[in-house]
Amino acid sequence: QVQLVESGGGLVQPGGSLRLSCAASGSIFIFNLYAMGWYRQAPGKQREVVATITSGGGTNYADSVKGRFTISRDNAKKTVYLQMNSLKPEDTAVYYCTCMGSWGQGTQVTVSS
Repeated sequence: QVQLVESGGGLVQPGGSLRLSCAASGSIFIFNLYAMGWYRQAPGKQREVVATITSGGGTNYADSVKGRFTISRDNAKKTVYLQMNSLKPEDTAVYYCTCMGSWGQGTQVTVSS
């Protein structure tokens, strides 16, 4: 079982940046073995994948965030990050991280002038 805690959300103007963090608790051995992912859910919409990263560091991104967002992980700190640049109003959502079927509580990102 993995417990996940997201942080780093907030209010930012269009074109701005935020870095989200997701800290995992549990066996570091398990954390190192599994892929991690960031998802988001906007009001009235289904949860959608934003980015994923494998245990080996391979990454995948939704088309809507390619070139703007970067996912990374620090296995020693049991933390996964989502660097978000050039933010747009349509990026407004609650962002969740996931690992091994567990989900964090989410962190709100609001992009507005």
